[in-house]
Amino acid sequence: MISQSSTRVFARILVGTVLLYLVSRYFIFWHDWPDLTETFKSLFSSESNLEGNRLFQGIALIMLYLAAFVLMFLSVKRNPNATLSEDASKYQAMSYYIIRAAFWAVFLVGMADAIISLMRVEEVLVDFVGEETAQMLGQSTQRSIYVHYPLIALGFVIAAFTRSLGFIWLAFLVVLAEFTIVITRFIFSYEQAWMGDLVRFWYAAFFLFASAYTLIENGHVRVDVLYSQVSNKKKAWVNALGSLLLGLPVCWTILHYGMGTRQSSLIAPVLSFETSASGYGMYIKYLMAAFLIVFAVSMAIIFVSYFLKSCAYLFDEKDAELPMGGEH
Repeated sequence: MISQSSTRVFARILVGTVLLYLVSRYFIFWHDWPDLTETFKSLFSSESNLEGNRLFQGIALIMLYLAAFVLMFLSVKRNPNATLSEDASKYQAMSYYIIRAAFWAVFLVGMADAIISLMRVEEVLVDFVGEETAQMLGQSTQRSIYVHYPLIALGFVIAAFTRSLGFIWLAFLVVLAEFTIVITRFIFSYEQAWMGDLVRFWYAAFFLFASAYTLIENGHVRVDVLYSQVSNKKKAWVNALGSLLLGLPVCWTILHYGMGTRQSSLIAPVLSFETSASGYGMYIKYLMAAFLIVFAVSMAIIFVSYFLKSCAYLFDEKDAELPMGGEH
């Protein structure tokens, strides 16, 4: 018999595995640690020749996973009276925080990179920052490390102190940036590559970051041919099983095929700090590849929250919400 405690542990494992996957990609791709498959082969077969420091790194990664899973289990045991609805709210808040941080990051990076690109095009950057710094800002790697990364970190700090997701403002910024292009092109006959880059940067962020929020707020278009006719219990079953069998696999497909190897479509641009073909455009193309990672992670956590809310209704918890589209 499935209990509420086991459901909470299962949900923690689902969320923890996604986050641990990101942590493992960081150590594997940025610090050249061996992946889990290579480590297990080295430990239990003769197919791999890991030794010395790399073997210890592989074992450390395995221990990180094991320690995280133990902590997940203990966290449920330390708070046995928590409800599924309470856990669902925590995961929802976690996803919202990731989205808020991503919003502030793209806003700050977009503004800063656009200003730098404008100053380079107009050849006034040297006058403001000096020749050495101007040359540094003309390199994608240096601009990313010394401008983008600090602003991304600042975005996560700001997100901790504000609860506004800012989608309305991001939509306004997209319209404002496109309006600026129209005015400068048709009235002043002036247009630069970075202007279109900024619109695409914010436009992509707007749609991908808003997906998780729209799902939990039931804002997506629903085609309820059969769903609307069944009981609330059956709706809860549909939502719970749909989250596990349809929603989460899509997120994992994006993460696995996008970040599985150094040549994968999402991780390769990030590792190489890929930029657009225009030398005087914005240096943010590699971040647009990372948008899909944010999308997959935030959606995966929301799907777990969605799953727990449905389970809370099936377990008849007092604070359980009705399934999406359910009636009293």
